[in-house]
Amino acid sequence: MILVLSNADTDLLALRSVLEALPEGFPSVRAGNPTTLAEVPSLHDVDAVVVRLLGGHRAWEAGFDELRARCLARGVALLALSGEATPDAELTALSTVPSGIVNDAFSYFAHGGLANVEHALRFVADTVCMGGFGFDPARPVPAVGVFETPGARSGRPLVGIVFYRAHLLSGNTQFVTDLAAALDRAGSDSVAVYCYSLRPGPDGRVEALDVLAEAGVDALVTTVLAMGSAAEDQWDAGALGALDVPVVQAMAATTSAAEWARSAAGLGPLDVAMTVAIPEFDGRIVTVPVSFKEVVDDGDELGAPVTAYRTVPDRLARVAGVASRLARLRRVPVQRRRVALVLSAYPTKRSRLGNAVALDTPASTVALLEAMGEAGYRLDRLPTDGDALMAELADGFVYDAGALSPGHVSSRPAGRWDVAEYGSWFATVPEPLRDAVVQAWGAAPGTVHVHDGAFVFPGIDLGNVLVVVQPPRGFGENPVAVYHSPDLAPTHHYLAFYRWLEQAWGADAVVHVGKHGTLEWLPGKSVGLSGSCAPDAALGDLPLVYPFVVNDPGEGTQAKRRAHAVVVDHLLPPMTRADTYDDLARLETLLDEHARIAALDPAKLPAVRAQVWDLLVDAEIHRDLGVSEVPQGDAFDDLVLHVDGYLCELKDAQIRGGLHVLGCSPGADAEIDMVLAMTRVPQGSVPSLRADLAADATRVDVDACEERNRARLTELQRQGWSYTGEDPTLGWICGRLVPALASTGDEITNVLRALDGHYVPAGPSGAPTRGMAHVLPTGRNFYAVDPKAVPSPLAWDVGRRLADALVERHVGEEGAYPRCVGLVIWGT
Repeated sequence: MILVLSNADTDLLALRSVLEALPEGFPSVRAGNPTTLAEVPSLHDVDAVVVRLLGGHRAWEAGFDELRARCLARGVALLALSGEATPDAELTALSTVPSGIVNDAFSYFAHGGLANVEHALRFVADTVCMGGFGFDPARPVPAVGVFETPGARSGRPLVGIVFYRAHLLSGNTQFVTDLAAALDRAGSDSVAVYCYSLRPGPDGRVEALDVLAEAGVDALVTTVLAMGSAAEDQWDAGALGALDVPVVQAMAATTSAAEWARSAAGLGPLDVAMTVAIPEFDGRIVTVPVSFKEVVDDGDELGAPVTAYRTVPDRLARVAGVASRLARLRRVPVQRRRVALVLSAYPTKRSRLGNAVALDTPASTVALLEAMGEAGYRLDRLPTDGDALMAELADGFVYDAGALSPGHVSSRPAGRWDVAEYGSWFATVPEPLRDAVVQAWGAAPGTVHVHDGAFVFPGIDLGNVLVVVQPPRGFGENPVAVYHSPDLAPTHHYLAFYRWLEQAWGADAVVHVGKHGTLEWLPGKSVGLSGSCAPDAALGDLPLVYPFVVNDPGEGTQAKRRAHAVVVDHLLPPMTRADTYDDLARLETLLDEHARIAALDPAKLPAVRAQVWDLLVDAEIHRDLGVSEVPQGDAFDDLVLHVDGYLCELKDAQIRGGLHVLGCSPGADAEIDMVLAMTRVPQGSVPSLRADLAADATRVDVDACEERNRARLTELQRQGWSYTGEDPTLGWICGRLVPALASTGDEITNVLRALDGHYVPAGPSGAPTRGMAHVLPTGRNFYAVDPKAVPSPLAWDVGRRLADALVERHVGEEGAYPRCVGLVIWGT
């Protein structure tokens, strides 16, 4: 028998993977993790022991010494190998066989890979146990290589798969094979490439991406972590962005599928950080978990079970489906591509048609339609302007009541879908969601907006572009509460709407025009959705592009993570919206913090909840909401939802005149207003214009200060924003801010690029009027975590209290202050 002990689970998985390939009559092989052993194993019938230790002798010092003593007593060969990339002289000296044999055995494991592991066993069997099975020398495994390339079929999209080389070395590749098969079923060819990382080499190249670019992939699925780098105040995705294809992030969860299925949150904090939040810096499209860590070998008395990635069929199909649909956008000629523009109505009233925070939705929709027509989309006609568009939508609007009136039925809907077809699809929906819908709205198809055996969907069909209004989530006395409800299942009609768009109308993609709709707020897991989560079931594989106001990353992140949206952020209105100031602004920031912490670091929730409550009381908002005592547990989360809705209404009610039009840079007076708004506070190291004048003895009051600033900016605008003076703020305005505002046209450009199946660059999010003008220019797929805002005041406070507690504990236990403190800095 050959006994192999390693404290690296990847070694144990690789060993398990090669056992069946060993020849007949080969010595039996047993393996285990020494750090999990209850006692040092017996050496009965053992001829050779191979011990491989990450961390060297100290990693298993007492156990190793006892094992070595037993090997010496019984005459058993002991090969002690380094678990690192270089040999360990101490372990080599502690081996009981010649150092040459130890070094040769080490080279097999250092190179890694199933072939090397198999021949490492053959080498030990022949050289130590005196067998005659034959072995090859250790061979390096390339740093980058093609894992498998199924035969290409004419006309099918090609999707790249990128995974870690470590998975190849350990034989943990079943999930890659499964994904390639799922892509094939979804109608795409695939090419899988392994690599150590996606970071550029010394020459600036990323070899794995070079391979994929040469293959001509139309989209990419990756489980590899973020590859970009910070450049000043921006994130650069580098070669990944240069590949210019949609990049789909498929999570490889560190939990089992059973743990994930039980969790209301979905993924845990570590998985959210590593496989969602950080990859979003690269502009990746977040989907669902493609694999889970499962026990593939129960093990024996030698140690812990062996784990490997295993897939769940319907989640695998979702990732493959989304990637294939995104890849197909590049293959569908623009004149044949069909796109649905979906407008929201919050709450669902005729007077609220096309409502979107900070966006002039009618004018933006017309601007987008005009750009689509110029790009080659088939449009049979165009509304003359936003008013005409909204008038036509209002004429056919039927969503302000649950039942259809005769007048509604006689109007011309954009489409109808047979309830029998819906019933066939609904029968495939996972049982938990199916039961919730039936419990809330009755058996399929229900009664909401059903007439003559079909669902009715109002809207305007313009040819290959459809303009429609998102259906209501439900009905009741308080439509705002229904809108934000985390528990109410959507109606049959709501689910049928998105399925009709894809299956009957034939949409290649959907554009949600402006913040925010209801899809991303439907019941289900927070991130890493299952098939029972309503957003996943409703949207299916449909590509979703989502123009979204740049200053609300908290809500935009919901769409990114719960509806695989490609966000294209847009500018704030120029001084037309009161926004939130003072306590309300701080409260809005805290709500964003609450959402991030709930996903990434739940242990800090009590601290942030206390701050939210204190601010609610200071701003007297608790009285407006009729809450007198701080809620506990889940009740506090419900309160946060109500506060969010309350702030939405407050900000919406304070709009004074004018909204942003997608793709339109502010001009003339609006440009001056915008620059003034953004320079009232410092922008990083750039002083505010007001601070610049504060030291001026001629400054009389705030109004005079504002007028003088306006005059200075007006003169700069007249000169074409050319400035050669030494004032840092004016230099920044002319050199950075105004050019960024001039690039607002990227908003429509990048919506069209997303619909063409191209990469949309990533960028930070936040309020440019609150010292965050680095989020400009807009038109980017924003990410929620701003590296410039880390650590947050809350994280700083928690860290300070942890440090105080550490010192206090040390003094209590040792009677003195510590002489030295070690701090592990982990950047993620």
